[in-house]
Amino acid sequence: MYSDLLLDHFQNPRNVGELPSPAVTVEVSNPACGDIMQLSLLAGQGHLRDVRFKTRGCVASIACGSLLTELIKGKSLEEAKKLSAADLSAGLGGLPPASGHAGVLAEDALREALRQLQ
Repeated sequence: MYSDLLLDHFQNPRNVGELPSPAVTVEVSNPACGDIMQLSLLAGQGHLRDVRFKTRGCVASIACGSLLTELIKGKSLEEAKKLSAADLSAGLGGLPPASGHAGVLAEDALREALRQLQ
């Protein structure tokens, strides 16, 4: 059902937690499934210097949050803007059809956090 990589991100999530101010922290939810993701971004000189997440949700949502942080940490804001739910799914070896919402939740959190950084 889940790839080994997805299970690894679920069982050993990376960059879990919150960042203090002046980081931007947002919380988004998926009303269809009830999952909630909090994402904190600390930017400097046009790059994401640090990233943290917390997720209350399913296996796939936790894995997507973990991978998201790994993919955007250290990237420019412009590079981070290009990341999509499809990229997260591919990076985790694919999401089952019933778990597609997990990538969308992570993408929504990223979009909102980047919007607030502007």
